[in-house]
Amino acid sequence: MNNQHFAYIRVSTVKQGEGVSLEAQREAIERYAFNQGLSISRWFEEKETAAKQGRPLFTEMIKDLKAGKAKGVIMHKIDRSARNLRDWATVGDLSDAGLDVHFAAESVDFTSRGGRLTADIQAVIAADYIRNLREETIKGINGRLKQGLYPFKAPIGYVDNGGGQLKTICPEKGPLVKKLFELYASGSHSINSLTQAANDIGLTGAKGGKIGQSLIERMLSNPFYIGLVHLKSRNKTYAGKHEALVSTDTFKQVEAVRAGRYVKKRVKYQHRFRRVFRCADCHKSFIAERQKGHVYYRCHTPMCPSHTLREEAIEAQVSRHFQKICFNVKDAEQLKLAIQSWEPIELERGEKGRLAIQINDIALRKEKLLDALIDGVIDKEIYEKRNHQLLVLENEVNQRSANTTTVSSIVTRALEIVELFKNPYFTYSLANNDEKRQFLKILYSNRCIRGKSVELTKKNWLIQTQDLLGVSFGPPVPDINRRKAELGNWDIDGIYGALNCPEAQSFLRLCDQIHQRENHRDLPETPTEDSYREAA
Repeated sequence: MNNQHFAYIRVSTVKQGEGVSLEAQREAIERYAFNQGLSISRWFEEKETAAKQGRPLFTEMIKDLKAGKAKGVIMHKIDRSARNLRDWATVGDLSDAGLDVHFAAESVDFTSRGGRLTADIQAVIAADYIRNLREETIKGINGRLKQGLYPFKAPIGYVDNGGGQLKTICPEKGPLVKKLFELYASGSHSINSLTQAANDIGLTGAKGGKIGQSLIERMLSNPFYIGLVHLKSRNKTYAGKHEALVSTDTFKQVEAVRAGRYVKKRVKYQHRFRRVFRCADCHKSFIAERQKGHVYYRCHTPMCPSHTLREEAIEAQVSRHFQKICFNVKDAEQLKLAIQSWEPIELERGEKGRLAIQINDIALRKEKLLDALIDGVIDKEIYEKRNHQLLVLENEVNQRSANTTTVSSIVTRALEIVELFKNPYFTYSLANNDEKRQFLKILYSNRCIRGKSVELTKKNWLIQTQDLLGVSFGPPVPDINRRKAELGNWDIDGIYGALNCPEAQSFLRLCDQIHQRENHRDLPETPTEDSYREAA
């Protein structure tokens, strides 16, 4: 073992290892060993940065040297051995223990005081170089982030276009990622089943392999897909300039599902009214049970006076509630004529005004939040959390502004909603069990069962729509008092706001989804009491 030495060569990354650096280091060390009459018993080739501690091969080499398996070590240069002072101190300990330390490309006598001092100075310079490089890198990253650019690898669904360029939506994976968000937002998937769905539709990871549950979790929580950039290491959110892949509404729905506000596990039986109704006495959920070919719902609270109801009985009562929100045909036709007479300029002005007010309000709230941080009223953690919420809201308004529909589509959308409310039960009757649950949750709050009676309270948006439109619900009533009987006497801004609210749009999307699936878009005339009873 008199002349047996280890040889250590290193590059900072795997990509650098594909170049000629390692080969050049090897040649220099072999030439040095030959000139000095030293033999190399083992090579340690590492592809890790020396800026941090914990290099596995370096640690293994030091351990073997201290165990006496070689007389010393030959390294290419000082900065190849260490770029942090702790690892450099470890190299110095080798020399203090009587082991040889050689540098093939530098004339340093490590055994002399002057040579050791020279080597120490070069090691300090190497460590300072890394600190400066880190600062400059962080400065560059911060600059990119403030510009709305994402200086890291693009998440699945996007494509990298080089340094300083925006990420763009991948034409192949982008639609698949969007589909995953929509599937999870429906509330009918767990992470496990969503992972299986991702593999079924052919969505793959960055290297073409299958996607795992942990990656799905990260994707669902990444606001990059709605146009924001969030760095977990700093807990900071920035407004991005890249195109959003997922709507803010869908992302919020996904967050709600992940927070446990909706049931997200697959169950064996998807009963029609599962987790829809509560007991009016104890406020616990009515649980579905299948017995002798029928589905029954009952409260499981002991001593609760509530009765058991069959699914068919609940459905019959739901149909009667739908009749109460059905537009009177006469009023609906009159309203449609009024909507068709809406002035484009007035509509555009109203929409732009609403968006401008929201944007200004968000800007003022951000200024006040920053002032609160500067004045020490709130700490940085609270500031970042609230700023993130404001950025999400701002992004949502900007998306709405960027996707502002034309006046013709606004009128078309309003007419569709009016037409749907002429007979909402018909669309409901075409829906599957999951869609029926969504229908009831969109239209009604306080869904409960008292005794053998189903109680449904119309949601605020539905009540406001009825009040603003001044349209009577239900079958024709003689001498009804219409507050707005004359054509064109409606509050256009108010009506537009009511029909354009998130709940109304959710209702419209759900109906459209059902009609597309059933390939049936023509609705019949408003049903009579007999037809409702027959449908139920």
